[in-house]
Amino acid sequence: MIDNKSAIIIGAGVGGIATAAYLARNGYSVDLFEKNSAAGGRCGQLIHQGHRFDLGATMMLMPAIYNEVFGELGIRLEEGADIFPLKNLYTIHFDDGNRLEFTTDKERMKQQVEKIEKGGFERSEKYVAEGYRIFRLGMDKLIARNFYSLFQMVNFRNAELLMKLKVFTTNWRYARRFFSHNHLMMAYTFQNIYVGQSPFNSPALFAMVPAAELTEGSYFVRGGMFGIISKLKSAAEAEGVRFHFNSPVKEIKIDNQRAEGILLEDGSYVKADIIVANADLPYVYRQMLPDKRKSRHLDRLKYSCSAVCLHWGLDKVYPQLDHHNVFLSDGFKDGLDRIFKDKTMGDYPSFYVHAPVRSDPGAAPEGHDTLSFVVGTGHVDKKKKQDWEAIKKRAHDYIIERLRKAGLEDIEKHIRFELAYTPENWETACNVSRGSVFGSLGHNILQMGYFRPHNRHDRYHNLYFVGGSTHPGNGIPNILMSAKLVSERILSGK
Repeated sequence: MIDNKSAIIIGAGVGGIATAAYLARNGYSVDLFEKNSAAGGRCGQLIHQGHRFDLGATMMLMPAIYNEVFGELGIRLEEGADIFPLKNLYTIHFDDGNRLEFTTDKERMKQQVEKIEKGGFERSEKYVAEGYRIFRLGMDKLIARNFYSLFQMVNFRNAELLMKLKVFTTNWRYARRFFSHNHLMMAYTFQNIYVGQSPFNSPALFAMVPAAELTEGSYFVRGGMFGIISKLKSAAEAEGVRFHFNSPVKEIKIDNQRAEGILLEDGSYVKADIIVANADLPYVYRQMLPDKRKSRHLDRLKYSCSAVCLHWGLDKVYPQLDHHNVFLSDGFKDGLDRIFKDKTMGDYPSFYVHAPVRSDPGAAPEGHDTLSFVVGTGHVDKKKKQDWEAIKKRAHDYIIERLRKAGLEDIEKHIRFELAYTPENWETACNVSRGSVFGSLGHNILQMGYFRPHNRHDRYHNLYFVGGSTHPGNGIPNILMSAKLVSERILSGK
């Protein structure tokens, strides 16, 4: 327990609030400053005309990580009261009209997979078992640990480890060892998009994502994923954390090689013993710190993709949709190439649909439906000609066309309103570099572990970072782990 030490947290996202709770629980006096009027960041919530929308993540994956971090913070996640297992993780819709209900029910999976590819289920089980082994090994050796020196990662022992973690082959090439049918290839690799990556150029390490889903299951959080934010905020406040909303930070003040305090945009100045930035790390280096050389280096790194998000309030419920739905296009690879190479959106994009009323009727007025669509796009790139209004309209029109083919023929006339977010919106609203809503920095072997931007500044040793662009990476489970790791580092003084 540490007494009489003060901490400033910049940003009230998942990582910022969790870190604030960790530090306050260990004796720090903590003030958290957030530019927006509410907590959540990219895990925020929007309520409009009685319709409730998750703005970011919509499903609780890898529950063991939540349980570990929440347990250390004294937070309970009670199954049946706070979280509910989903019968189907999601339903995948293919262009030929066939569907695949992704489920932890092995018998149902066997019946479906065997219809697509004879012998495919046995191979899928091997893929999942190997992917889950990679997940557990990755958690133990790469994800759930701090790296304090280069040689903790670059050594002869870890060379073999990286081979076992499949970081030198792409996820698509790796999956080809198990599947022949293109539908199964897509179904077991599209999950790379959760962290803004393409299976055609991201490491096979990410085979761990569908493996973890099918092994540990997926959960719905009562009230939506914002319930996770509410739980964390309540725990932090109970520990004495003071939240300051509508308080954007302009600059981190440096004095004698230390981060002395923060200057707010209203001119206020606040000092603390340590500062933890939960704001997007490249943004912090670019806008809040004096080291422009480091900022230029970060600008040259690989960034993840973005998305156009459309939120619809409808006056009719469509039972054809499951709680979570994925529409995978036969033009899967071309669509991803358009996203990652051309920084735009494909002509026949794959997309995700969240229909929370299926599990929580309170997400919409009675008899109405709440639908959210996520369509992958390139991130903001000033070198490309990007007309986001035109791309948004193309996404809307294509979704209408694709849903009509799925039997939702009259859906357009039942849309009461549409709220839309483009990469430019994410860049402005959350200060996310290039609008890369899945987490700005991508994942490859040179942007993971020790090679990812460190969670402590190399020169100002009382300045720390938490969130998707530092170790271990993007996605809420990783960000919760980021909060745990940076807190351990602060408390240990390393």
